[in-house]
Amino acid sequence: MPHSITTLTRRSMLQQAALFTLSLASAAAPRRALANEPGNDVFSSAQDGATRLRELGERLAAIERRRDFDEVPFMLTSAQYWDKDAAAQVLSYRYRARQVWENTDIAGPWPGLMREAMNGQVFAHDNPDFLAVSATQGLAHLALFSQPMWDKYALATLAGPKFAMNSLIAEKPGVSPDDKLEDVQGVYGPMNSNIVSLQRRGAVFIGCHDSIHAIARTLQTGAFETARADHIAADLTNNMIPDVVLVPSVVAFMVEMQRRGFTYSKGG
Repeated sequence: MPHSITTLTRRSMLQQAALFTLSLASAAAPRRALANEPGNDVFSSAQDGATRLRELGERLAAIERRRDFDEVPFMLTSAQYWDKDAAAQVLSYRYRARQVWENTDIAGPWPGLMREAMNGQVFAHDNPDFLAVSATQGLAHLALFSQPMWDKYALATLAGPKFAMNSLIAEKPGVSPDDKLEDVQGVYGPMNSNIVSLQRRGAVFIGCHDSIHAIARTLQTGAFETARADHIAADLTNNMIPDVVLVPSVVAFMVEMQRRGFTYSKGG
């Protein structure tokens, strides 16, 4: 090959390699800038997270949740409408084992699956401060409303034939953390798969404003057509069961949870 052609070929290859390297650097730079930009993380204020389940529970209990709304909008853009500080504490929890369950079907197996995960992590895998989080949305969100709301809005008609009442918040009487692990009738057994018992053991239930407003709009098209959906949604929000952490959108919040190392599981 003539020397001039060889030189030209080598020069072209070097130029192409340089352009390729430059393009990679240019593409990576915005991503690095975006990742390092503090203003892009709405939860950046909660950096010093709890490291034990009891500590997380104490922190969450100390945070006031607003439940006195007259109306709530369809789209939440202001933190005054949701539990931002409590959500930040959940995200910043720093224990080695954390799991988020996406629960959408009120009749699905998720209460039992969450109980089994907690049993296995605590007693078999030696993770006593394992955190199980329910990312609750869709019709599963009906389980986060108090029984008076079920009565007022006839929520059993939405929940389906398995639910004449909100049985998922009815804790089995007489159960105790002192129950034997092999007692299938006890607190750790399948007969005690309910939200209240899971909360007592440290599980956190995330509420979804989008689901609440969707349920409110469904009710508005039925017996409550004279009421505004924003007013029904406010009433439902004000009457969720204790200790729920409300976020604007559960599907959006799960992105934040997975970014911080939570293991995702589908609960049904």
